[in-house]
Parts: sequence; C-alpha cells; structure tokens
Amino acid sequence: MPSSPDAYAAFAPAPSAPARRAEAVTPNDTTDLPNLAKALYVGVTGDVRVVPVASPGGAAVTFVGHPVGYMPIQCARVMATGTTAGSLVALFD
Repeated sequence: MPSSPDAYAAFAPAPSAPARRAEAVTPNDTTDLPNLAKALYVGVTGDVRVVPVASPGGAAVTFVGHPVGYMPIQCARVMATGTTAGSLVALFD
C-alpha cells in the first residue's frame, strides 16, 4: 500500500478516470476475469478476443491486429482462442 494519501479516494470511479488497480491477464476460454475490467493494456501487438461486459449472450468479439496500447473496452473475459497479442494487463477501478 502506498504511504502517500490518496487525493482521489473520495471521487466516484468514472470511465475516463485512471485505473486504480492492474493485473496481468492469462487468456482463458472458460473463466472470467476476477472482476470486470474497465480497460485492457496490450503490450505485444496481435489479435485480442474478449467478451464485452454487455455482450448479448456473452458473445466474444475479436479486435484484429490491435497495436501496443490501451483498449478502452469493459470486458468480462479475455479468450485464449483467437488471442495472439501478448503482455495483456486488465485495468480496474
């Protein structure tokens, strides 16, 4: 835990607010992330197949050839099948 006071602790999380927590992602076809991610960071270019939070029926979608950088999509799962990108990090409030 940081020793500095958190100047933003009293503010409600917003989609455009910085993430407060991050975890490395191991793509998995059957297991959801431990919490819904507010965004993903892609460290190695490639395809990223995710199940968006509000996806009808839990349908996955593939972002083809996503470059290194942030994906501003809330997702419940990062699929192993169809994901070729690497060094993925999920960002949370």
